[in-house]
Amino acid sequence: MVPPAGDGGSPAPLDRPILEFFETRLNAAEFVERATITDESGHLELAVELTTTYYPEAIDEATLSIRWYTNDDFKIHYRDVASSSWECRWDRHPNPHNMRDHYHPPPTAPTPGEDASWPDDFRDVLRLVLDEVERRIEALWGEI
Repeated sequence: MVPPAGDGGSPAPLDRPILEFFETRLNAAEFVERATITDESGHLELAVELTTTYYPEAIDEATLSIRWYTNDDFKIHYRDVASSSWECRWDRHPNPHNMRDHYHPPPTAPTPGEDASWPDDFRDVLRLVLDEVERRIEALWGEI
């Protein structure tokens, strides 16, 4: 097995054109406050702030962070925060704890996660993630 790159995600470099595609598409979405490619701590990623007006008042913030690699490995982390945080993560990368495709379920995104299977096309992966975020928002509203 090839060890992960320095960011713990993949042996391949990050794919800036795909991150830029996601950034453009997400900035055009009504439910996104801002999507920005950042390079904090030497880890290039797309940081996405979701518009909290889509959430019940108790949610203070909701975010996605996306890392996409040139070999189609990825890490997509969703998090919302009220009195505590609720998070999950969709991953495709080599690791010792799961198959290459795996999911770290809510509410704490524990490791190891659950083995999974993700679409091959990056646009389909993003659609799958956004569908799950929409289900999370619906569940939050259903709790009121």
